[in-house]
Order: sequence, then structure tokens, then C-alpha cells
Amino acid sequence: MSKNKKPKRFLFEEVLAFLKHNDSKSFNYKQLGAAMELNNDSERFMLIETLEALKNQGFVVETEKGKYQAKQTKQYTTGVIDFTSQGTAFVTFSETEEDIFIPARKSKDALQGDLVKVSLISRKSGRRKEGEVVEVIKRAKTEFVGTIKINPKFAFVIADSNKIHVDFFIRISDVNGAKDGQKVQIKLKEWKSGEENPTAIVESVFGFPGEHKTEMNAIMVEYGLPEHFPDAIEYEAKKLPIEITKAEIEKRRDFREITTFTIDPVDAKDFDDALSIEKLPSGFWEIGVHIADVSHYLKVNTALDKEAVQRATSVYLVDRCIPMLPEVLSNFVCSLRPKEEKLCFSAVFQLDDDAQIHHQWFGRTVINSDRRFTYEEVQSIIETKEGDYKEEIFVLDRLAKKLRDERTKKGSIFFDKAEVKFNLAEDGSPIGVFFKTQKDAHKLIEDFMLLANRRVAEFLGRGGKMEDENVSKKTTHKAKEDSKNLCVYRIHDVPSDEKMQALSDVAARFGYQMNLGGKQKAAQSINKLLQDVKNKKEQSMMELLAVRSMPKAIYTTKNVGHYGLGFEYYTHFTSPIRRYPDVMVHRLLEARLEHKNYSNKDELEMLCKHSSDMERTAAEAERASIKYKQVEFMKDKIGQTFDAVISGVTEWGIYAEIVENRCEGMIRSRDLKGDQFVFDEENYRYIGRNSKKIYALGDTVKIKVVDADLTKKQLNFALTDMEDKKPKFVDHKKRRGR
Repeated sequence: MSKNKKPKRFLFEEVLAFLKHNDSKSFNYKQLGAAMELNNDSERFMLIETLEALKNQGFVVETEKGKYQAKQTKQYTTGVIDFTSQGTAFVTFSETEEDIFIPARKSKDALQGDLVKVSLISRKSGRRKEGEVVEVIKRAKTEFVGTIKINPKFAFVIADSNKIHVDFFIRISDVNGAKDGQKVQIKLKEWKSGEENPTAIVESVFGFPGEHKTEMNAIMVEYGLPEHFPDAIEYEAKKLPIEITKAEIEKRRDFREITTFTIDPVDAKDFDDALSIEKLPSGFWEIGVHIADVSHYLKVNTALDKEAVQRATSVYLVDRCIPMLPEVLSNFVCSLRPKEEKLCFSAVFQLDDDAQIHHQWFGRTVINSDRRFTYEEVQSIIETKEGDYKEEIFVLDRLAKKLRDERTKKGSIFFDKAEVKFNLAEDGSPIGVFFKTQKDAHKLIEDFMLLANRRVAEFLGRGGKMEDENVSKKTTHKAKEDSKNLCVYRIHDVPSDEKMQALSDVAARFGYQMNLGGKQKAAQSINKLLQDVKNKKEQSMMELLAVRSMPKAIYTTKNVGHYGLGFEYYTHFTSPIRRYPDVMVHRLLEARLEHKNYSNKDELEMLCKHSSDMERTAAEAERASIKYKQVEFMKDKIGQTFDAVISGVTEWGIYAEIVENRCEGMIRSRDLKGDQFVFDEENYRYIGRNSKKIYALGDTVKIKVVDADLTKKQLNFALTDMEDKKPKFVDHKKRRGR
């Protein structure tokens, strides 16, 4: 045997080890021989024999003639990875499947949101599933935002997101002119096996942290939000035929002579819904819910439509709107501006004085809005009984309240949590905080929009069947059976028993009893809780916990109803200027009325998932912009004290929300002074081991602002009652010398 010849038994073990290490690939004997440096014919012949023996004994499989792969003994699965700030992670699947825990340093080269392949680790009875990432199947993103730290020979970028658990290595040649400490956008270049950090290059430089323009642009890039429309899209939008011809009007039901108006926020520019009202000879009120006919202009598979699909939703940051449609459409052509003829898709209802529906009609219309109202103007009319179209507004308000009462009886849950808004200076800096709350004017619009959404969903979901035969101006018979009752639903599933019980347990701590016996009673119980906590110190915290106890609402073709609203059928029909699912529903409704097919279920479901994902991204970006403005607003208040309510309790600290401005910050557990405080997870509180002092969810406390970190968008507080409890230093040497 030659000096380098490998013993047969050793070769057996080495080949098996190599194949197991590369268990996702298959190899022929030549590839194996080259990889294992088998240089002569004798060794290669022995390799062929070894492979056959391994196959016969069941250690490897022959995937195709002459190619071998290790037989997989591990259990693998795929899912999306979600990192914690501590570097551990969970791989998530569906809401019904248990997540897999990934320990730190077992995530390979995965980054937040990546689709990964995971090998499952056997777990002991009663313990959670654990796994190890073996492969990144698809990157969620390759561009990131962070702060660059430059050394003489290299640089690192620390990502803004605490979900990115590693820093990015940057070669000095790839810093692109960035200066130390600036905020930059980077692109992932590679992450080689065995290397601790991924390598990236700087693509663009935003500026220094803390500047308004820097931070807002960074948020947009972090969440993949486009700054502008491509020139080709703007050009296509401006070239659309926008003249409303006589021939087009003749195809539609004409509402131009019927009293019609819009009610929107004072700063709104896109008016996508209007209400008309007319008293009929029958004594019924005919209420028209008129929605901008976006699908008339936005044709399937055009470049403009594909851009709208990609965006899926308009995004509202604190200082700007990132629209789904170009401005020429969203603010002008489609917007239901006063004293202009506009094309609409409408849901028209005949209601009696008790808001019971006696007739409904869906179809295309033309309107001419008489007046543009703000919410404040309508609220003033409701309260003072004076103003333009006051009689019409009184009737609409009264009917809306009847519809609301009916919803309440059927289990609708009313979340009236105030939205935090900012008064901004010209340079974008916040000069004041105010809260946007819903009053009767907002609820009036909401109730009629909910009515239209619900009835359109019922019509589509039930195959075009309605209470009466007069469905459309042109159509008087039900849709074809082969339409499969397709609809894009907005669903909200029933909350889990565990989450409802957790909410009930916390409510009980504050003296509120909940009845969880059945879906409707639980909903009514949540409503009562939300009413009972109004103007109490625990209001904001209980409202937040109630919202968190609910599953996320999503778009899908599979209907399970909308638990939060108490509706068996529900969709989004009323905002096609800013939501793509509404455009899809318009097209489905048109197809149903015209007995045509718009799409198939698989394609719709794919668009639904994308729309749900983009909606979630938009919400996260909006929250990030609000959080940044809150921190910026508080940066000149360091050292000041405020009344606050404990809004969260975790193992790493206590969250407290300032009462007067709703800015939330953290008191870190290691900064709880004067005693050894123990985290009581079950009761959401910290208890002093010696003093028995308790800091619990919902408690009122006084806090001092310690730090406002604009880079991390984070406020740090200290509890002022602990400042007097710091242990005094005793000089024992002096004491002994007395």
C-alpha cells in the first residue's frame, strides 16, 4: 500500500462524513475524489466500492445514476426567522404551528426576515422546540440602514434595527465618502462561511443622526419605501384619458343632481369617498356611498397597475404621505373634489328611520360633490345645530348611530384609542403633541363605510344573491355559478382563549370582571372594559393590551368573518386610492355584475398575502416615525419629571408612558435602585426582595427623563422615588477610627 493510500475503513468513514456535511447536495465519484484529494486509480476504485457499500447499507441514496447523497436522518422544515434583540431567534410558520427557538450562534448566516431551512433538535418532554439554521433559502432584504464607525483600516456599520444581530464589515475602499458617525445605507455583499460578520458596501450617505431629513430618509430606506415614482410611471399617469365623455356618463347611474358631500381630515388631499342623501316618495332615505372609480383608470397589468401592486398601500409618516398612486390620480383625477364631475363605484341603500335596509344597489355612477367638509366642521354642525346641509347631516348622524347600535348588539368591538399627532415646525422638528380622537363626525363616515364594505362582501361571497332583484341598472339576474363566489375578504379571526384569559387576568387586577363565555359575550365584555377604563390611569395600558390580545386582520380569499366588527362577511371597498385590495374588490364587483371573470383564486390569494405584508410594513414604518418624533420632542426635557403610568413590564425593565404626551420610555431593570427587585412574570410586576415595594402594570409613577437617544429612537427614564433610596456610602475606616 502506498504511503498516502487510505485504509478502506477510514475511507468509508471519511466519505460518509463528507456527504453528511454536504447533505443538501449529491456528488458523483469524480467530484468526491477531487474534493477528498484521492489522486490515483486504486483509491478512486476503492471510492466507487465504498459508495456502493454505503448505498447497500442504507447510509446514502443514489439520487440519479452515479450521483450519491447522504440519507437525511434529521428532520428539516422551512420558515421565516425572527430575531430578538439578544441574538436568539424564532422561526415562525402559521399561527397554528409552534415556533422553533434558535439559540444564539445557531442562526448560521441568516438575517431578520429571511426564509430559512432549519434542522430540528430533539426536545425533552415539556420543553419548546429548538432548531439550527442550515441554509438561507431566500433573503428578505439586502439593503440596510445604520451608523458607520470608521477605523484607519476598516469600518463597521451598526444597523438601526435591533433585530439585526450582527454588525456589517466595510472595507475602507467601500465607505463611499461616509464620515465616522454618519447614518448610511448599505448593501449586503457576502457572508462567507466561518466569518463572524457579513461584508457590505456603503450605497448612500444620509447625514448625521438626529437631523430630521437624515432620520426620515433612513426610515424610508429601512422599510423599503420609495421616495418617488419612476419617470415612466408618472408619464403613463399623465397620459391617461381623463375627460368624462357623454358616452361614459350614459353607461352610469347619474347622481349629479343629488345632494352629495365629502367629509375628511382638514389636511386631506385625496377624497376617495362621498355620501349622497335623498328622501324618496316611499318615505325611505336613499343613502349613496360613492367611492372613487380608480379601476376605471387603473387597468390590469399596465405598468401603472404593477407599480400600485408593488406598493399595495399608501404610507403615512409623521411628515409626509407616500402614495400608492401618482399625485395626478390620487389628488386630482380620482379624488372626489367639490364642484367637479367624478366617476364612482357606488353602493346605494334605501333605509327606513330605524336604519333597516329595504333595497340596495351596486354599480358605476357619476357624481358632483356639493361641498367638501372637514370632520371638525361636521362635528360643529352636530353639536351647534347650525351650518351648511345641517338637516342632511342630522339625518346621516341619526342613521349612523342606529347602525352603530345594531353593530354593538351583534358584538362589534369599539377601539377608540387616541392617535398621537405632532405639530411640526418648517424644519420638521416637533413643537407640540396632540391626540386625535374619534367623535360623532368620524363615526358617521365610518358607519356608512362599514355598511358598504359589509354588503359588498355579502354580495360577492353569496354569489351575487341579494334581497331584491334590482341589483344593477343593467343587470337583473344572479351571477353565473362558475364565478366561484370569489371575494377578497378582510378577516379578523377569533382571539385565542389564552390571550383572552391573559387580558381578563390583568383586568381583574384593576377590579374589572370579564365574561369570556362565548364569542359574543367576550366581545361585549371587551367593549364594557374599554368603556369602564375611560379617563382612568390604566386606560391607555388596557386599550393597548386589548388590541394586542386580538389577532392581526389580514386580506384573504378564505372567509372566516371579522370578529372585531362582528360581521360574517367583510371586505375593503371604500378606499381604492390608498389600498390595492379595494381596487381588487372593485374589479371583482364589476366582473360579478357583468358576468365575467376578473381573476383566479390563487392569483388573488397571492395578491392578498402581499397586501397584508405591505400593510404590516407600512404600520411599522409609521410607528418608527412616530417614535422618532416622540424622542426628538423629549430631547430638550432631559432632567425634567413627569407623571407616568407603567405600560409594560418585562424581564429587562419597566416601560412607562408619560400621561400628558403619551411618550413611552424604559426604566432598565438594572437601574431599579434601593433594593434587589425580582421580576414576577405572571403578575406583570417587580417586587423588592427586602422592602416588598411593588411596581406593577398600570401603576402611576413619577419619572425623570434620563436620556433621549435619537439613533435608537429610545427614551430612558428613572423612577424618581428611587433617588432617595440609593444606599448611602459609609466610610468604615473613619467609623472605626472614632
